[in-house]
Amino acid sequence: SYHVEYGYSCMGYEIAGGHGVKMADPAREVYVVVGDGSYLMLHTEIVTSLQEGNKLIVVVFDNSGFQCIRSLQTSLGSPSFGNEMRYRDSQSGRLQGDYLAIDFVKNAESLGALGYFAASAEDLRQALAEAQSAPRTVVIHVPVDAERKVPSYEGWWDVPVAEVSAQTAVVAARYAYEAARRRQRAF
Repeated sequence: SYHVEYGYSCMGYEIAGGHGVKMADPAREVYVVVGDGSYLMLHTEIVTSLQEGNKLIVVVFDNSGFQCIRSLQTSLGSPSFGNEMRYRDSQSGRLQGDYLAIDFVKNAESLGALGYFAASAEDLRQALAEAQSAPRTVVIHVPVDAERKVPSYEGWWDVPVAEVSAQTAVVAARYAYEAARRRQRAF
């Protein structure tokens, strides 16, 4: 089966939620799929899974931040701000430097979990196979392209845009938002 919290976009929920699923049915193998940003919000729940003896297989897709939220932010006319894990640029003073290199394998191991790095599809298959027979929680670090996005699902998400802004892109996004609201149908 599949368990996910869509209702309120609770970033940081995944590992704790997966642990809850494991507690509800300890005989199941539980796979937690999480982005790197969300992982860093509540990765310490790995410790709880170890304390309780509830093994999880945590797959961390590392795209150097909250790229989904960044895409939403920029789609609404705002410049990118605070959603990528970058160093501060010494010239501009902005978070526009290189991406931070976070070692999620070492992080997981420091908490007591087993860690694997999967740089390819074959590495991921191998890590998943080994994780199934592991005696305790496993974290698999999978780097992915930060610029690669999922294709459009051709839906519209009612995310309000600022009504007043000095930025022309935000003003244009507001006009587009208002037009979309007028086309919206209630079912």
